[in-house]
Amino acid sequence: MREYRRLWLLLIAVLAVTFSLLGYYGAEVYRKAPPIPAQVVSVTGEKLFTHDDILDGQTAWQSVGGMQLGSIWGHGAYQAPDWTADWLHRELAAWLDLAAKQAHGKAWADLDAADREALRYRMQLEYRGSDAAGGTVTVSALRAAAIRQTAAYYDRLFSDSPDLQGTRESYAMKEATLPSAERRADLSAFFFWTAWAAATERPDSSATYTNNWPHEPLIGNTPTGENVMWSIVSVVLLIAGVGFLIWAWAFLRKEDGELPPAPARDPLTAFALTPSQRALGKYLFLVVALFVFQVLIGGFTAHYTVEGQTFYGIEVSRWFPYSLVRTWHIQAALFWVATGFLAAGLFLAPLINGGKDPKCQKVGVDVLFWALVAVCVGSFAGNWLAIAQVMPPELNFWLGHQGYEYVDLGRLWQIGKFVGVAFWLVLMLRGMVPALRQPGDRNLLALLAASVIAIGLFYGAGLFYGERTHLSIMEYWRWWVVHLWVEGFFEVFATTALAFIFSTLGLVSKRMATTASLASASLFMLGGVPGTFHHLYFAGTTTPVMAVGATFSALEVVPLVVLGHEAWENWRLRERAAWMQNLKWPLYCFVAVAFWNMLGAGVFGFMINPPVSLYYLQGLNTTPVHAHAALFGVYGFLALGFTLLVLRYIRPALVFDEKAMKLAFWSLNLGIVLMIATSLLPIGLFQFHASATVGMWYARSEAFLQQPFLETLRWVRTFGDVVFIVGAVALAWQVVSGLGGSAAGTAPIPARPARGGKLAEGAQQ
Repeated sequence: MREYRRLWLLLIAVLAVTFSLLGYYGAEVYRKAPPIPAQVVSVTGEKLFTHDDILDGQTAWQSVGGMQLGSIWGHGAYQAPDWTADWLHRELAAWLDLAAKQAHGKAWADLDAADREALRYRMQLEYRGSDAAGGTVTVSALRAAAIRQTAAYYDRLFSDSPDLQGTRESYAMKEATLPSAERRADLSAFFFWTAWAAATERPDSSATYTNNWPHEPLIGNTPTGENVMWSIVSVVLLIAGVGFLIWAWAFLRKEDGELPPAPARDPLTAFALTPSQRALGKYLFLVVALFVFQVLIGGFTAHYTVEGQTFYGIEVSRWFPYSLVRTWHIQAALFWVATGFLAAGLFLAPLINGGKDPKCQKVGVDVLFWALVAVCVGSFAGNWLAIAQVMPPELNFWLGHQGYEYVDLGRLWQIGKFVGVAFWLVLMLRGMVPALRQPGDRNLLALLAASVIAIGLFYGAGLFYGERTHLSIMEYWRWWVVHLWVEGFFEVFATTALAFIFSTLGLVSKRMATTASLASASLFMLGGVPGTFHHLYFAGTTTPVMAVGATFSALEVVPLVVLGHEAWENWRLRERAAWMQNLKWPLYCFVAVAFWNMLGAGVFGFMINPPVSLYYLQGLNTTPVHAHAALFGVYGFLALGFTLLVLRYIRPALVFDEKAMKLAFWSLNLGIVLMIATSLLPIGLFQFHASATVGMWYARSEAFLQQPFLETLRWVRTFGDVVFIVGAVALAWQVVSGLGGSAAGTAPIPARPARGGKLAEGAQQ
């Protein structure tokens, strides 16, 4: 411990400071969230909406898929509109037309420039000056009429009204999306409230509750001065951080010394497989089964962007609408990636424990597997019943669809997933705790144990909000799961687990692996923990939240600049021993992780990260550029690498099929490049221009997205999808055939000493 004292103190200090910031400004989110008024009334006394109407509308929105059907405040799917921006623009346009006819007897568009500007200025004063004094929002008779007109449009859109059938097809909405007229009225109340928060200035501020998002020139919603300032700060900090890191890397880091001599044979083949390790085959099957399902359903989802209600002419949206298949696409990804990580941990646990299983470990592994299957099946079925509007509304949140991207599964299934991850933590600690008590250098193992504990517990943050929790507060906790749990602690676990594996294999020294892991953990957490706030710039939070998010999230990119070196170092390991050829394809996956971390998380992540950039880009196709490159490129390849690594050791006679693996690896990489370069990124850039010049509502509108050129770009994505699917199927075939013992070739099974032999003891040192 003494040798690594400074690194441990640095990590503890980083965690203390960053979690203090996350907690303090999290309390700010609670204190400063946009108010939900007790009632919205017109000056004539007409009651338009109540507090309960708005929250009932939130639950109605959740039941149709929530963020999987369009977006709110920029968070969600990209085919249908952002409902906040869309409602706001429609209400403003209705107000201007009504006011023009009232004052001049003709439509607003037909007025001369001076009259148009006078009405626009009058409207801006009315909308931005609206407040909830005494818990009541009072609107003018003119605005009340505009609200009713907008609500009527949404009532027709979410029903099966024939006059908007074409619009529903453009938005990939099924007919009668929300059959109940009463719930459609509530839905309008919720959409109105999100638009009201986006148009109304905070008390004692010149910015709206959403920091002037979305871009809407009609009422002066443009980037604030603070937005621009903190964007510049984030860029300066990025440059400074990268410069300092390069300087430190070149001049300050100590020489790592000679690499240890590589063992003559793979040390892990000296361990007798334990019953719990043999039981991991079904985990690997589940990984590739969910992977192939997710990839196929992803291609199906992408096709809905060109044929909104049909699949090559076959009407399928009545059974499997866009919002459902997109839910399954994202949830399946999270399930198979998590399963890959869980399997890697469960494989390591007996090795850490001296090559033997803790008592009843295999029973625990089997129970956890079937619990995972139950959660997958139950949550997918609940999603279908909810979006089909079969499930009773009062059960939707618990058994159906929460409506929040990445945590869409019903609360009961979410609790089941948390219990499963916590049970995995118990299984891991049963192997780790005895090893931690042994003499010797336990620093790397202690860091691995800490990351396992964080993974096991921090998913529980997703349980800190409820069905009717304020949207801003829900977003705060949701991003604890999506950003902090996935992008933070899984990153530390992956880094430390790989370091542990490579040091156990004798390819790097324990000292080098420990030092690198502790330093990497501090770097990841420094930007990653308070960087959670960069998802909340426009979610009803205040300027300090934007400042903290912009400042620290810029630092998230800094450690990624050394990943090219990491990739090279990992790649060179293949030359250290002849037996490393058996680990060639897992190693390829880990090299791909470093590349996509740099490009997908680094370059594409920072592209949408500064506040002024995200102001125009949030909710556009530039976001899935980052999401696909980072989620699959980093965590997907990590999970696949872990899967192939575990497969290699639980099937020691396996020889990977070179042709199948080359096809799988390069098709997966080429497929994601084609998706991004030929479709997602070009569409996103065209949308960015539309958002910056006209407004967010236009960049997501039917008129813009259904232009022939953009439809062609969405069709072009099919080529990338097909290449990617081929790679996924090839990799799945390799895993399934390997599990079944019918791989392309076999090798003699090396003799294995009894458990707990010298190598088993050495792995603990």
